[in-house]
Amino acid sequence: MPSAAIIHAACFAVGAVVGGGVVTAVASRKRQIPITTSANTSVAPPIIEMGQSGGAQLSNAVTASALSSPVLKYGHPGPVPDLLVRKAYTAAYDRRMRHPAWTAEHLTLASLGKSGQQRPSGDGSPDRSNSTFMEDESLPAIFRAKLQDYFRSGYDRGHMVPAADAKLSQEAMDETFLLSNIAPQVGVGFNRHYWAYLEDWCRRLTGSFSDVYVFTIPLYLPRKDADGKFRVTYELIGSPPNVAVPTHFAKVVLASRPLSPSAPDALEISTGAFVLPNAIIPDDAPLESFVIPVDVVERAAGLNLFSDAVKANSKHICKSTKCDVVVRRFDDAQKRPEVRRAISAPK
Repeated sequence: MPSAAIIHAACFAVGAVVGGGVVTAVASRKRQIPITTSANTSVAPPIIEMGQSGGAQLSNAVTASALSSPVLKYGHPGPVPDLLVRKAYTAAYDRRMRHPAWTAEHLTLASLGKSGQQRPSGDGSPDRSNSTFMEDESLPAIFRAKLQDYFRSGYDRGHMVPAADAKLSQEAMDETFLLSNIAPQVGVGFNRHYWAYLEDWCRRLTGSFSDVYVFTIPLYLPRKDADGKFRVTYELIGSPPNVAVPTHFAKVVLASRPLSPSAPDALEISTGAFVLPNAIIPDDAPLESFVIPVDVVERAAGLNLFSDAVKANSKHICKSTKCDVVVRRFDDAQKRPEVRRAISAPK
């Protein structure tokens, strides 16, 4: 794992909204140089920063300013996003949309159970068949997504952090089934297919990189209507309708590896962003057809993912490794009646 100083300098966490400005494309010519803490950036201090152990934490600037305004003398409206720190991921929950605003993961061979350095705790390996979808009782009841919201909605309960990324323990895997980690996704052709291929691609990056950071971000993107105007239109599910259905989903990755064995602290950084429509995608669609500059995703989501130094000095991920998905029918089990599990109405 890179040092905490390098991680902090790279800003591997979602920060404050930077504001307006022109979206610029990522430069095609990148340098492979180590990122140091001395780099000056124009971004605001991050709301969330990486701690010494690699986990996310609120920055001192945020906690010190909380409730300091005299305007809030008689009450604080509360956060629009709730920070959720889990064993295998960190997320911000959007109370209005009732799904994650973003999720963040740190993937390594060890975290995926592919090395002897870190073994799953408890008896045996984690098994997703032992996990069940659950409402997140840590959230205020009036803002929670409910199991009933998804029942017969026509959408899958789509993991933002997939269960296959949480191999540390059964508890870690169970946390990926909390509805605070779920967003409505088209099932056949997307959640059960192309989206799963992209998740698998992210995991396979750990074979070439020592550390892989993955951000998953639901998006609501405008569409040009017949009258020439751009509008954002999306569906709501539930009764009453309250869980929003994103129009698109983004996967933003940052992968690092030592430039050489003799200089383990000098890192080669590669970044990339992919934006997929929440719709049926053919298996033969090239992954590179969904490449979008990181800046564009940040502006669309109102997030600051990486520092200017990281963007200026990183290679594009598709120049560091192959951006090809492997088509695997992860849902083959549902074709076998003996292993199919019925979905009953929530109580």
